[in-house]
Amino acid sequence: MTNEAPKSLESILEAAGGPVNLLRGSNLGPYRFPVIPPEFTNWRDEVRAWKDSCALLEQSYHMTELHLRGSQVIPFLSEIAVNKFDPFPVLRAKQLVLAGHDGFYIADAIIFREAEDFFRIVGAPFASDWVLYNAEKSNYDVEAKKDDNFSIRSGTREVFRVQIQGPNALALMREASGGGLPEIKFFNIGEFQIAGKSVRALRHGMAGEPGFEIYGAWDDQQAVREALEKTGEKYGMRKIGALAYSTTAQESGWVPMPLPAIYHSDDMKPYREWLNNYFLEAVASLGGSFVSDDITDYYVDPIELGYRNVIDFGRDFIGRDALLERANNQRRTKVTLEWNDEDAAAVMQDSIFPANGTPAKFLNMPMPMYATFQVDAVMKKDKVAGISTWPSFTANANRFISLGLVEIEHAQPGTEVTLVWGEPDSRRNTVEKHQLREIRAKVAPAPYFEKVIKTGKH
Repeated sequence: MTNEAPKSLESILEAAGGPVNLLRGSNLGPYRFPVIPPEFTNWRDEVRAWKDSCALLEQSYHMTELHLRGSQVIPFLSEIAVNKFDPFPVLRAKQLVLAGHDGFYIADAIIFREAEDFFRIVGAPFASDWVLYNAEKSNYDVEAKKDDNFSIRSGTREVFRVQIQGPNALALMREASGGGLPEIKFFNIGEFQIAGKSVRALRHGMAGEPGFEIYGAWDDQQAVREALEKTGEKYGMRKIGALAYSTTAQESGWVPMPLPAIYHSDDMKPYREWLNNYFLEAVASLGGSFVSDDITDYYVDPIELGYRNVIDFGRDFIGRDALLERANNQRRTKVTLEWNDEDAAAVMQDSIFPANGTPAKFLNMPMPMYATFQVDAVMKKDKVAGISTWPSFTANANRFISLGLVEIEHAQPGTEVTLVWGEPDSRRNTVEKHQLREIRAKVAPAPYFEKVIKTGKH
């Protein structure tokens, strides 16, 4: 018996009758964080830890890494990424943003410059896949090697990776490092020791507080973890399980995994022929109440996602002219949507105890997503005013929120809109029979944490 040869994404799309049919017919559920348990204690207190005390978030298993080596990594990336790369010194990091030829968003990730000729791209697989494809056909001095996440593999990696986050994070890190923690500026990388083991840490913030993404040799992780956990006892540190982790993005205003704009154009056809059924792009699912036969209606762009300030319009790159046009004619902008408490509770009640026989779509907690990519319709006076994605219940605000892209005229905080909850005429076995329900929502700022939870002001 022989293994079947991989099928290209392009051939899969042709057999399925197009991208909407393929994605809306997939029975893949929402992303599940591998290896770590759903809860270490309980997800409510774990969520509150990064606001009230300190949290340890596990990143060793679910992040895809792509390692780039060579003398021409920067010229190579300058042709395929929208970012400003001058300056980009060693021991710095950037948010790498990638767009397609027509300006639609493909993916983003964090890129670490570890040495003059060594870079790590860390994040969801879509960014690494696109960069790897381009590296393989490039004439630049660039070597790319992918380190897949533990959703599709096991074993060991080059580095472990954990994040320490919250108001007590800085004090904990100073003590765990034996007083050796250097002053690390935002999105810079520092080198120091924990438990006698050399580590590096990216300084960033989540939920408006200092944070550190610590990484080091895979075989050193036990000693480092033990030191962090022991020191963390006095600072109220909690380890974050998969359920709580799934709600981090919504508070900070980052849209983690929009549908990558790779399914539609002739420009992207060679890439679709390179991708195959072993890639998430070929098996992912599309769900939600927003329904269109045109796959481009589900796409987003870097401008509306809030990445305008990282774009280097002073040079040419894939999608530059289209992005400039989008920047000059922006239609939508990113917001947080606060769901009405009574409406959300009514949906939950009706999903369990239906009043008229057909239940509402189940509203899972803390993460109600039920597809890889979920796009729900946001309405204003019976017209689609935008989309909602990445819903969650945040224990820091005790309410359901989601990230939305809404038309600029409806983006003022306090604007009332309606979110349609459910998936009409679903063909997916992962979606139960249900009726659509409307949930009132109010527009709020994004990021939600810094401007609402932290200040207490809308």
